Amino acid sequence: MEQEIDAFIRFLAIERGLSDNYQLSTRRSLTEFASWCSAARQITEPRAVTQPLISDYLAHRKRGGLAASSIKLIVVALKIFFRYLAGQGGLERDPTETLTLPRIERYLPETLNELQVEQLIESIEVSQPLGLRDRALLELLYASGLRISELANARLENLDVEERIIRVTGKGNKTRLIPVGRKACAAISAYVENERAKFVKRRTGSEIFLSVRGTKLTTVRIWQIVKKRARVAGFETNIYPHLLRHSFATHLLSNGADLRIIQEMLGHADISTTQVYTHVDQQRLKAVHRKFHPRA
Repeated sequence: MEQEIDAFIRFLAIERGLSDNYQLSTRRSLTEFASWCSAARQITEPRAVTQPLISDYLAHRKRGGLAASSIKLIVVALKIFFRYLAGQGGLERDPTETLTLPRIERYLPETLNELQVEQLIESIEVSQPLGLRDRALLELLYASGLRISELANARLENLDVEERIIRVTGKGNKTRLIPVGRKACAAISAYVENERAKFVKRRTGSEIFLSVRGTKLTTVRIWQIVKKRARVAGFETNIYPHLLRHSFATHLLSNGADLRIIQEMLGHADISTTQVYTHVDQQRLKAVHRKFHPRA
């Protein structure tokens, strides 16, 4: 089974162009399954795998305390693996054909309201060291709803402040264009013109956001910056970079943006992922109704 897994991962990399992280996650799921098949059932060939066997394995992982979301990832990995083998003629029948994905309780994402976002960003003193950089960083996170990894890898040549648009590469190495607001463009321009040059060293790349050592900011460092700025702004709740992405989407929706457009800007492959923000908006509307309607 290990040889088949190797061939499948090469297929994901070369034919499908899927990200390294996705390949690693899928390989881990499949390798763990293959190890269990060999140790627990003495099965080493994919053609000997049956649906009852897979169900036993998933029950084993569930008894071990694995969360439903993690089990779902395993099921997806097994489904695409055996579908690939069946398509290649290596199996007479796909044993995962009737296997269903576990139901996952969906939690509504946390968000900040518009006043809280303004409080967070406006609290940054641009006259202080790193103020211009951190202000620009938070402005872009909220203005374009970037993932933290997308922000870390954002490059100067991919930002057009005149057209107010940025090109980013997200999950699955998919590239998309996202509008950037006027305030974010102004903040980035001020940082690039007045502060970024001070960090540039001989080996500095063209990433927009740099550390004082001239290297690009890591995702961990961006996380720390957001937490620090939130603390200085007086927030006692947990503030983190993805919270600004959630807020970006929720505020667009509440102000009338089309869900499909939000999906495209966020880089979601499936509209169902974006639809969670409709529930957030409904919850917000209900809360407003309960607070202000005299007969609520």
